[in-house]
Amino acid sequence: MRLLIAPCLVLLSSFTWMQAAEGLPPIPRKLPDIGKAMPEADITRLQTACDALGAQVLALGNPPLIADVSVYHKALQFALRWGEFYDAKKDLPKADWCLKQAQERLATFKQAPWTAQTGLVIRGYISAIDGTPQPYGLVIPDKLDLSKPCPLYVWLHGRGSNETDLHFMAKHAKSPDQIQPAHAIVVHVFGRQCVGYKNAAETDVFEAIAHVQAHYKIDANRIALMGFSMGGAGAKHLGAHFADHFACMHTGAGFAETAQYQNLKPSDVPTYEAILWGQYDSPDYVRNLFNIPVIAYSGDEDTQMKAGIILGEAYAAHGKKLDHLIAPKTGHKYHPDYLKQVMSFVDKAVATGRNPQPDHVYFQSKTLRYSSMYWVEALELQQHWLDSRVDADVTTKGIIATTKNIARLRLSHPAIKNGSSVTLDGQAIKISNSNKDGAYFSRLGDNWTETKTKYPDGLSKRPGLQGPIDDVFVRPFLVVLPSKPCADPVVDRWVKAESTHFSERWATLMRGTPRVKQDRDVTADDIATYHLILWGDAAANSLTAQVMAKLPIQWSTTAIQIGAQQFPSAGHVPTCIYPNPLNPNNYVVINSGLTFREGHDRTNSLQNPKLPDWAVIDLKTPPTDLVPGTIVAADFFDERWQVK
Repeated sequence: MRLLIAPCLVLLSSFTWMQAAEGLPPIPRKLPDIGKAMPEADITRLQTACDALGAQVLALGNPPLIADVSVYHKALQFALRWGEFYDAKKDLPKADWCLKQAQERLATFKQAPWTAQTGLVIRGYISAIDGTPQPYGLVIPDKLDLSKPCPLYVWLHGRGSNETDLHFMAKHAKSPDQIQPAHAIVVHVFGRQCVGYKNAAETDVFEAIAHVQAHYKIDANRIALMGFSMGGAGAKHLGAHFADHFACMHTGAGFAETAQYQNLKPSDVPTYEAILWGQYDSPDYVRNLFNIPVIAYSGDEDTQMKAGIILGEAYAAHGKKLDHLIAPKTGHKYHPDYLKQVMSFVDKAVATGRNPQPDHVYFQSKTLRYSSMYWVEALELQQHWLDSRVDADVTTKGIIATTKNIARLRLSHPAIKNGSSVTLDGQAIKISNSNKDGAYFSRLGDNWTETKTKYPDGLSKRPGLQGPIDDVFVRPFLVVLPSKPCADPVVDRWVKAESTHFSERWATLMRGTPRVKQDRDVTADDIATYHLILWGDAAANSLTAQVMAKLPIQWSTTAIQIGAQQFPSAGHVPTCIYPNPLNPNNYVVINSGLTFREGHDRTNSLQNPKLPDWAVIDLKTPPTDLVPGTIVAADFFDERWQVK
């Protein structure tokens, strides 16, 4: 684990990225809120204590419970470094509380009494994505029998532009919040603070659940997904993408999609950006929600009621009805009587439990990022970003399924065995190659055949390797910086500024520290383990030089060539995501951090991917809070990772 021990900065009244030092216009930070100046004596005292705490945590090494202590160190370190104090009377005591909690856990680390604590408990885990500690809060009823598997209620919080680690932890150490079931544990997921439970925060939800399951007896078939406001939006998209993980889903307020919520038309943005709304827009995945009980809630005076109506319309378009409670004369909050109805619905669904092997499965997606539902898995699409479906039934005559835009499929229901029958789009197939993973089927034209292999030969877009660029940030990645300057000084300045911008944006927005190495320090184990984010051209970065010849984009000292399009290398930078030629099971990304930027942080509904699989950037326009430069060309690769 990489511990976060670094010099902290005295709080500033404003903050801009270090691009200003590179001669480029500064990009003001939007999230989290800029803090207020604190008394210098307090900052000095806290800094000294933070450094001492970091040394103590580092001395522990990497034992299993290290994150239960290091979350406190990170919370204080980030608050100091990034200016996250907003009220001296309230926030300085939080910092002292944070130090006290860490010291108490250090003093009793071998006994770890907090692991048997009930009531309000702060825990932490080490994120696989960036190796940094991430907190979560627990509400454990005093009388709950922890010797037996119990339900887990997953609660996703609302938007809090200043509720960073320190403030989140202090809050959940004192307040159980709105739901307190007597028969279940509640986990309050931090989710990287304020990104709508998208991107890395989506992974965080499942990492937090897994950590709770590893330390408490949880019934995997009685996990409820719930949230309000930003958390309601998170519940919508997580529920729609991963319905098979939960016994039920509840969404209170929160957006459901991008266009209607923001009053946008596809023509208002580049075509590829409108297509990428389909990454998180829950109506595009609504059929998945038909697999589980779902209840929505809105106040009739809440502007976010619109999201519940939109989701209800998506249900109706497929002949279904969404349970949507609307409280009269109520704004952006729960009406107590209606919250009781919500809890009654959720409690009943949890008591019934999740069926891990249903006889009927609805599956809907637009991308292989979200490729499975129960025993149905799409392994290849005919074309990404089009509506893709499987409806599958287990019958006395075998499994019968209809598909849309599916090119390759896995079915893994126990009924699948050699000699059994599967009917795909009216075509009967007798199974002869089933294994412990089920059976695989591929489509050529209108004809389905059983196949022995999971994926086709050669490169293909497949689950976990399908793009777009931002997909690299949901799993473990390594940033690789160049050890030499780029051939073009303009490109070199941009690479230095944007790579710094990404690292600092990841820290403040995504609440972690990315793994970073120079190209000359990257090992074979790094290549085997991580997705690589390479900054710089072949002259600057030896890893870029190794992979570039095997990418569909060619970048020489004179030109950038992609398909029939050519751009001068001077003043232009290519960016792309592609299966790493040095390890095709992982990605390589060239010259890109998160593609949504500070200007999109004004609302969580806009924190979506802004670039597809590849782009070419003209550097005549400096990076702004919306773009890294002028995008002169951009598109998706085809299903075989080739230029369209």
